Order: sequence, then structure tokens, then C-alpha cells
Amino acid sequence: MSMHYGRSQHPQAPPGYVHDDMTKAEIKEREATLVPLTDSVRRLVDAVVRTQVADSVLDDVRGRVEALTDELLAEALPGPHGVRFGSDGGFRNYGNPVVGKGNAFAPPVAVQRDGEDVWADFELGPAYEGPPGLVHGGVSALILDQMLGEAASAGGRPGMTGTLTIVYKQGTPLGPLRGEARIESTQGVKAIVRGRLLTRPADGSEPVVCVEAEGIFILPRWARERVAGGDREHVGDA
Repeated sequence: MSMHYGRSQHPQAPPGYVHDDMTKAEIKEREATLVPLTDSVRRLVDAVVRTQVADSVLDDVRGRVEALTDELLAEALPGPHGVRFGSDGGFRNYGNPVVGKGNAFAPPVAVQRDGEDVWADFELGPAYEGPPGLVHGGVSALILDQMLGEAASAGGRPGMTGTLTIVYKQGTPLGPLRGEARIESTQGVKAIVRGRLLTRPADGSEPVVCVEAEGIFILPRWARERVAGGDREHVGDA
């Protein structure tokens, strides 16, 4: 199924917020093949990080990967995917490095909503390592930025990151983790949001807080009229 994106740009939004004509059925069909491919590439990334095969095998695999890459680029967007809205609702940010269904760098983090609280259980493997056996601090900040943005949207106060303060309580181990976030307060077009990353022990022991974050999320000028009119779904980091 060949995809043709980029039907119309919202007149007040910055470049990248695009409405197209894909229906929910077409999106579901596309994701049925896109998501498994992304999972396979994510597995490939992990394998490249950990492999110890001979140099000759690496060279052979590289050639095959380059050939497959050329196949995918035979019909591709000229730039970033951006955020795209279908003809009957919903949005797609497949390139997002935290939640993107088309981005193999994304863990991925499947964010859940419970009222104004958001949370996600996910796993970070060797591709996200900083210090030996621990998650890179920048990856923790990346995920928390996304989680806080999701919480701002869940609380009806969507926006873009204005400031993000990270406190590293202790090293975050690779493996199963949990992210949590919620709005703490609001000030006009600003939402102050708090979140954290915790361990997710397999033995049932108490989770440990590894990283805490506080962010200020600001509703951009172009979106204020839409939010005032009740359209809060299509704005912000979520």
C-alpha cells in the first residue's frame, strides 16, 4: 500500500502539523505492517550493539542492510514525518523518539492515561546504556520530557516544553522501568508538571525512584485559539 502524505497544513501551526486524508481503517492497515517492521529494526539495533561475530559477517550484513534501506527510501518523505491527522480523527507522530511507532530508537513507551495521571511500563536495553549497566542520563530526560508532556495534555493543559529540570536520585538500571507524571499546578498558559522514573522489580520488591523531573509546559500562541474552542487533542508533545 503506497502512502501519499501532506494534504494540508494548519494555517496557524508551525510546519509539520499536517492533515491528510487517511481513514482509521487505512491507518490500522498501515500500522499492521509498519509496527512489526519497526520492532524488527529495533531488534537489529540491539543486535548490532551486542554482536561479537567475525568482521566478515559484519561486512556481509552491512551490505544486505544497505540494500533493504535503499528499498525503503525508494518512496519516502523528503524530511521529518511530523504530526499528521487523519480524515476521521486521531494523530500520528511515527518519528517521535519515545513513542513513535515508526522509530526503532523509541523503546517504545506506550503511555497510559488514568484521569489526569499518566504512566507507562517499558524496558530499556543495551542500546540506551550510559554508564555500564545503567540508562544514559539523556535518555532518562528524553523519556521524562515526553511523559510530562503527555500529562499536560491529559490534564487539559497541552503545551511545548519551556523548562525541564531533572534530578538524578540514583543510577537507573537497564531493564524494566516505569514512568509516571501528572500536572501539579497551572498558571495561565503554563502548566507545571512533575514526573519520575522508577525501577520495576521482577521479584515483587518495592520500586525505587531513580529520576525525578519538573517541567513547565507552555501553550504556543498558534494553538491558543483552538484550545479555547475545545480542541485540546492536537497540541503539544503528546
